[in-house]
Amino acid sequence: MNKQKGFTIIELIVVIAIIAVLAAIVMVNVTQYIGKSKDAAIKANLDTIRTNAAVYMSDQEKGNGDFGGFLATAEYTIPAAAVATQTGTITKNCNDTAGTCVDNTATKFCVSSTLASSATTIYCIDGDGKVGTAVCAAGVCP
Repeated sequence: MNKQKGFTIIELIVVIAIIAVLAAIVMVNVTQYIGKSKDAAIKANLDTIRTNAAVYMSDQEKGNGDFGGFLATAEYTIPAAAVATQTGTITKNCNDTAGTCVDNTATKFCVSSTLASSATTIYCIDGDGKVGTAVCAAGVCP
């Protein structure tokens, strides 16, 4: 008797099904880690903006004690553009009369953005280093 060598169609289907289940599990985990890495990048860029704003504010040759020209400088625009690329939103706020950081009376600076992993989660950081989960108001995180 000659026995044929090889796999039956059922064996092949079972192997393909197992591989598909494992691939689905891996893809869910990879997607979660991608979202977490985007959130970390957003938080780091917002922290960079906060740090640069503090340096700008204290630099008497540039800021003269206010944020008037900071929003037009690369120290702000480069990290802000990186955040906007991830989420499309970034909110800046100061404690000046308009809250837009262009008045020379502003002494506090705050930035916030939604996180990439959740359209409803907001990350906020102010000039004092306080972190919150709401949009900035009067230059501080609520």
